[in-house]
Amino acid sequence: MKRASIDIGTNSVLLLVAEIQSGSIRVIDEKQEIPRLGKSVDSSMNLHQESIERVLKVLTNYKDFLQNYYPEVVDEVIVTATSAVRDASNRDEFIGYVKKSTGWAVRLLSGDEEAQTTFKGALSVLNGRENTNNVILDIGGGSTEIAYGAGLKLDTAFSIDMGSVRFTERFFDADPPHAESIQTLRNEVKRLLFPRFVPFSQFDAIGVAGTVTSIAAIKKGLQDYDAKALNGFRLQRDDVIQFIGEFSSIPASKIEQRYPPFLTGRGDVILAGILILDEFMQWCGKNEMIVSTGGIRHGIITF
Repeated sequence: MKRASIDIGTNSVLLLVAEIQSGSIRVIDEKQEIPRLGKSVDSSMNLHQESIERVLKVLTNYKDFLQNYYPEVVDEVIVTATSAVRDASNRDEFIGYVKKSTGWAVRLLSGDEEAQTTFKGALSVLNGRENTNNVILDIGGGSTEIAYGAGLKLDTAFSIDMGSVRFTERFFDADPPHAESIQTLRNEVKRLLFPRFVPFSQFDAIGVAGTVTSIAAIKKGLQDYDAKALNGFRLQRDDVIQFIGEFSSIPASKIEQRYPPFLTGRGDVILAGILILDEFMQWCGKNEMIVSTGGIRHGIITF
């Protein structure tokens, strides 16, 4: 059975077309755009009209694509929205715009639902995770989800209001940011993670979403996004630290020029994302992160 899902995030809007067989996923097609719906939501608690229009354009383009290539799924696309829409006072208005423009109903996920769905999606594209303890990290634009469980069985999942867009806007007022701002951001991540703990003595840390997959693709030397090449890649903390040193010393425009296509549209927020990643790795005592290209769009499609 063929199905499609769309994940409307704070920074990106992701489309997945997949074949579902006995609960397993075979990816057929994927698309990504970065309209940054959550721009300034952290401070204004409102979705700006320009941001809404960018997302609506992406969604209508996705609908045209599906009608042309996968018409059998276009009327039953599962569309989810997360942190930026959760936080916005005009979220109902936005959801109404989407319905009017595309005919699609938006399912607004709670933070816990987002983490639970990410856990399922992250593991769906990796092999051999049934007999290991897995801790999933999803660094989004507005929030970060952490979920863990034994094998494929979820134990605990939670969401924290820290993300690459939110923390860039909150802590960085220069490009590149000052060292003091970077340390302030790190301190806030430490504070937010401190009350949490991982109940396993042995486990693998698995990272999903744009921050992790982008720097993994760069480190792996890819020229274009390749999910098969990225899934299971082991990103080392030494590499994360190296990227932090590089990205904290050059402006966002140069980051994007240096690393297309992976950091196009992410140059100004990638540093905040990898700082969150580094603090997470320190928090859970891991020097490597297993990469997964799965996520909400993969997890929601099998429900």
